[in-house]
Amino acid sequence: MNQEEHQHLTELDKQLLWHPYTSMSHPTPHYLVESASGCEFHLADGRSLIDGMSSWWSVIHGYNHPQINQALHQQVDRFSHVMFGGLTHKPAIELGQKLVAMTPESLTRVFFSDSGSVSVEVALKMAIQYWHTQGHPNKQHFATPRSGYHGDTFAAMSVCDPVNGMHSMFNQALTPQCFVSPPPTGIDTPLDKKYLHEIRELFAEQHEHLAGFIIEPVVQNAGGMRFYNPAYLDEIRALCDEFNILLIFDEIATGFGRTGKLFATEHTNIEPDIMCLGKALTGGYITLAATLTNDKVALGISDQDGVFMHGPTFMGNALACAAANASLDLVNSYHIEDKVHQIQVWLESALSPCLDLEMVTDVRCLGAIGVVELSHPVDLHKIQPLFVEQGVWVRPFGKLIYLMPPYVITQEQVTKLGHAIQTVIQQHF
Repeated sequence: MNQEEHQHLTELDKQLLWHPYTSMSHPTPHYLVESASGCEFHLADGRSLIDGMSSWWSVIHGYNHPQINQALHQQVDRFSHVMFGGLTHKPAIELGQKLVAMTPESLTRVFFSDSGSVSVEVALKMAIQYWHTQGHPNKQHFATPRSGYHGDTFAAMSVCDPVNGMHSMFNQALTPQCFVSPPPTGIDTPLDKKYLHEIRELFAEQHEHLAGFIIEPVVQNAGGMRFYNPAYLDEIRALCDEFNILLIFDEIATGFGRTGKLFATEHTNIEPDIMCLGKALTGGYITLAATLTNDKVALGISDQDGVFMHGPTFMGNALACAAANASLDLVNSYHIEDKVHQIQVWLESALSPCLDLEMVTDVRCLGAIGVVELSHPVDLHKIQPLFVEQGVWVRPFGKLIYLMPPYVITQEQVTKLGHAIQTVIQQHF
């Protein structure tokens, strides 16, 4: 691409396109990608960037993967999409089989949708409709920890952190939910009985109105990259059972190996009633999500000829299912725990020198997640170009500079990402 075309497209982008979390009057720079392969973007200006974000945690196999490419080519020659109402197809059926086989044993039913936020909407609706069918129509609300993030659509926003999250301006328009403190941090920190007592008190007071408890298992992601002891989830499961409340795990960010287990649920001894999946489901190729549930919920909703009241237009999209099938075949071909543990070792080595910087308050890693926490928030307008100058793509938020790289990343690339973070922190502060 010549310089004139590059400049023309960049100006058109600035005039026409509204990017996420971006002002139209003072937009952050947007870099024009011409191609991508492996763990790198190739920009139209000739530069290449190592991707430390997996494109918001989804491109776990890297870009332009031949196996997923082939699956898409084969499917597009048959058909790209048919409505899922009254019709079905082999890619969706195969994907349902694979998801049921790899997720917790009790999760036997799969509902497809087209984004992670919508999979959360589906989960919340499932819980409400289940209790309505079972003769508890007042169970219309949800409990959840603060510092959680579950998406940008309205029901999903209602269970995100109402104060420190990004949706506080919408609070008066959202359904009020019940919030407890975030789980105490530290993957190996002993359980705090006071925290569990707080949840018990809420359940005792509100259980007649609570349809479910929704939580990101083990890692609260966009709410602060907070790691907590998985044993809390075992205790919360017992409390949900005691007070007749469904347990919902949002594994959109943690699923498919990110925390060192195939699913974060596997760090526990329990299973949720409902699980939300998205992001890495298709290897980052096409948007697709799934909400899985157990027979109790699925058949309970279906009592007395009940039907679940949700039906996205692109539900079960054949191209997306074909990509997901190829992606899950790749996941199943990995020794996922070994592969992700190796990435964790590399991340720890690459990021630990940041602890010597005065403005760094913590460095923590879990699986293929590496986090550098700062004493002050970053200015994204200023810090993003500094990373690009270093030849890497890292997109911080708040006080956090973090990495969630593709699983095909090399040690050399992780080392370069770590060095870039150290250099940019020193430049930015």
